[in-house]
Amino acid sequence: MEFPVDIWLRGDNHATTELIAPVVREPQAWTDSDVADVLIGMLRAIDRASHPDAAADRFIGLRGFSWIVNPFESGGVVIAIEMTLGAVIAGPFDVPESVLTGMIQKAIEKWKSGEVEKRKSKSEVTKSEVGKSKSSAQVH
Repeated sequence: MEFPVDIWLRGDNHATTELIAPVVREPQAWTDSDVADVLIGMLRAIDRASHPDAAADRFIGLRGFSWIVNPFESGGVVIAIEMTLGAVIAGPFDVPESVLTGMIQKAIEKWKSGEVEKRKSKSEVTKSEVGKSKSSAQVH
């Protein structure tokens, strides 16, 4: 499954967009491992934007960030991650907000406990970044 991520690095006055494909299943069928891969894919995207010369497969952990699932104005929901580095927003996804929130909470808890394998993300960029102006309407 391919979906867009909007990336905003702190200190920049614009956002960029990438398409990533970290999982094959649709959101309604995501496993805990799939949710972890989606989050890792999002974190990898912001890491690539900030450190373009870094190794593409360096370790990414599910810690040190705040996240929220929000409704998207044209339907579905988005996942927003914020950290000192900046923010990354993925989606929209066709799944209820409460369901996706629960899935993320469970995946992060399993990551912390070691139940979800701590591995490198399968995420791959499928298109180059596309420049966008930063505004609250575009960075969801």
